[in-house]
Amino acid sequence: MFCFTGAKLIILLLLRKLMLAGDLITDEVPPLKITDTVELALDWMEQFKVSHLAVVNNRELIGIVSETDLLDYERPDEQINVTKLHLSKTAIHHYQHAYDLIRLMSSLNLTLIPVIDEKEMYKGCITLKGVIQNLSTMMSVQNPGGVIVLELNQSDYSVTQIGNIIEGNDAKILSLHVSSQPDSTKLEVTIKINREDLSRVLQTFNRYNYSVKATFQHGDFDKGMNDRLNEFLHYLNI
Repeated sequence: MFCFTGAKLIILLLLRKLMLAGDLITDEVPPLKITDTVELALDWMEQFKVSHLAVVNNRELIGIVSETDLLDYERPDEQINVTKLHLSKTAIHHYQHAYDLIRLMSSLNLTLIPVIDEKEMYKGCITLKGVIQNLSTMMSVQNPGGVIVLELNQSDYSVTQIGNIIEGNDAKILSLHVSSQPDSTKLEVTIKINREDLSRVLQTFNRYNYSVKATFQHGDFDKGMNDRLNEFLHYLNI
């Protein structure tokens, strides 16, 4: 149904503030019971637009079943037989950071991951679509403002100084993302602030010898990001 690879870069942008896996649990997608049929599992995957589902016995997590395994099942009207299926035991604790969540979903190409509590009992699940839907809020896409992209050496990066420059011009940082290329000493810092007129802030950055790689004003960046998010969410619903 869905390949994670095409979404990896955009998803990694959301993890710029503290968020725990438990904050992203959804009750929209129910877990399968071992007494449910293969046919029901495939129907739910189609209904909820996922390629994986959690399988539980009461509150005990048995594992994750994939669409690929179910499509190869000879008798779709039979109950799920865990002895005939390869069930991954992958799960995430509710207190783990969202970085761990994305790392697991990315490395295993999961569209859904179970969440467990301190006693290893099933608490709920997190879907890839749910993660993406949090992206626009966490990146302040809906908030008006402007965007500045700085390029600087890793040794020169100081979030304190950047924040002082912006706040010294009566502005506030809404979101900040730092990225780098492998084997490079350069960083690219993308900052969204709550002002569309960036002239005063840019003058101060120039005065401190910051290299301004790009700017986006009057909603250009937000419109572009909103368009990408809408296209991606539409893709998940296919």
